[in-house]
Amino acid sequence: MSSLLPRKKSTSSLRRKGPSDEKQKEEKNAPYVNPRYQTILETKGSFMKKARVGIRDESSLLIKALLNTDQMVPQNSLFRDDLFDTTCEKIQCENEPRIIRDIGQLIVPSAETLATYGATNLEHLVETVNKGWNKSIPFYGPRPQPDYSVGFRRSAFTDDQLEKLKPFIGDWDDTSFFMATDTMHFPFLTCEVKCGEVALDIADRQNAHSMTLSVRGVVELFRAVKRENEVHREILAFSISHDHTAVRIYGHYALVDDDKITFYRHPIHNFSFAALDGKEKWTAYRFTKNVYDIWMPTHLKRICSAIDQIPPGLDFGVLQSGLPFPSTSKSF
Repeated sequence: MSSLLPRKKSTSSLRRKGPSDEKQKEEKNAPYVNPRYQTILETKGSFMKKARVGIRDESSLLIKALLNTDQMVPQNSLFRDDLFDTTCEKIQCENEPRIIRDIGQLIVPSAETLATYGATNLEHLVETVNKGWNKSIPFYGPRPQPDYSVGFRRSAFTDDQLEKLKPFIGDWDDTSFFMATDTMHFPFLTCEVKCGEVALDIADRQNAHSMTLSVRGVVELFRAVKRENEVHREILAFSISHDHTAVRIYGHYALVDDDKITFYRHPIHNFSFAALDGKEKWTAYRFTKNVYDIWMPTHLKRICSAIDQIPPGLDFGVLQSGLPFPSTSKSF
């Protein structure tokens, strides 16, 4: 149990200026440019491919629902039928900031913006834009800094649940398995945007790193309450990589074998939204909204059910003793 304790941030990270520690694009992308990064992840137990046993049947059915359930889309945007071709032409040779500005939220809609426009079911979500995950315990190399990410804010949890999480989150200068930033608990979606040849492969490697941390946090929580079988082979997070024409959507999960955890990626969809007169231009948008509306509430309920089983009043001394939590079981 002591492995779940928060850890002090490194001295170098504490010296960095600014709450988000926003790195320049070149510095942020540097570790992921080399294709060998994928091999290094594999030596650490994170694989950018499907496990042989695959995901659970329930997760497969869920993915179909996320892809096929209809959603309202913006009626007046740069993806409007009479503007779509011009939009694609204008961003064809542009850089990442331009692609993000023009079409980013038409591929992956902002959870907080949707909440502002009246989606009250999303008010307990928090997002980051190019913000370093300085609160997370590293997996390998520098901490992630996704172009966009979504997780749960404090308001998603009750006061009792927040109190139970406290020993695992620590102080402002600690890192945690359960946090991405100071305001984001249990991140579950990341998006990386790129331009140029082979750039989507870099985005995929960035997303794989970020989502390894996301899945690890949920699995460790369930291991702590002796319910790890419930999240074995279960999709626990999603990532989207895109450029000016192409989109790749993945689900992320873990295999839990006693004390060993390995992480895998399930390919959900890979397509060009510019092809076939924009036939699939709203596919990623609808998918993301379905993640928010269909998958997210169940995921939050699952997390809360595990937090509820953490014994109240834990202190660091008890955790460092290595004593296990009671092995009660509770379905969500």
